[in-house]
This record gives sequence, C-alpha cells and structure tokens, in this order.
Amino acid sequence: MYEPIRTKPVVQRRGGATVDYPHSSRGEALGIQLAGHLTALLAVTDELGLDEAAAQIAAQVTRLYGAQPARAPRGPVGSAAALHQRAHDLAARALLVAASRADTTVAILAAERMDAHAAALESLDLAGAL
Repeated sequence: MYEPIRTKPVVQRRGGATVDYPHSSRGEALGIQLAGHLTALLAVTDELGLDEAAAQIAAQVTRLYGAQPARAPRGPVGSAAALHQRAHDLAARALLVAASRADTTVAILAAERMDAHAAALESLDLAGAL
C-alpha cells in the first residue's frame, strides 16, 4: 500500500494568501465510482431485459446517489453473449470497489450478478456447440 497524506492540501496564491478548495474523501470517491459502475451495469441489465435484477441494482444506485437512476427504454438487444460478458465485467468492477468500500450489500449483489452472467455465458456456449 502507500503512506497516506497527513497534511491538509492547500493552494497558495501570489501574495501569500492560502485558499482551501473542497476535496472529496476517499470514501466519497469510492461511492461515486461504485455508483457509476452500478449505473453502467443497470443499463446492460435493462438491455438484457432482466427486470428483477435491474430492480435490485436500481435500489442500490438509489441508495448511493440518493435519487432514482435515469433508465433508458429497452432498445434492440445486440449479441446476448457480448452483453452478458459486458455485464459480468461491470459486476466484477463493482465487486472490487464495493470490497474497497466495505459495502457488503453491493458486494453480494455484484457477486450474484457475476455468477448469473457467467452461467448465462456458459449456457450460450453450450447452445452454440449443439
């Protein structure tokens, strides 16, 4: 790991006056990053038409953002395998950030979504082999 910065960052202007700018904490930054990954996962989940999973993800995004996420209407579904792979990757990113943030609820949800998309990919591979 790294040694944390122990001094408060300030910017000095000409003339010696110091200006203190608001900085987000590490926890706030992780929360924003986690909400972003979940929002992207929600978009792919909506595109796949997985309504129950999308509702669970939307509830967590709402908890993190404090407002309902914007949701696009379902469009034409592209390649199901590509969408499931993208969703699996996004869930993995959300799991990593949730673990860093110690957000057990989102970590469990992300792990469940990873398992579901991995199973869907496997079934698509099996169906393609037949």
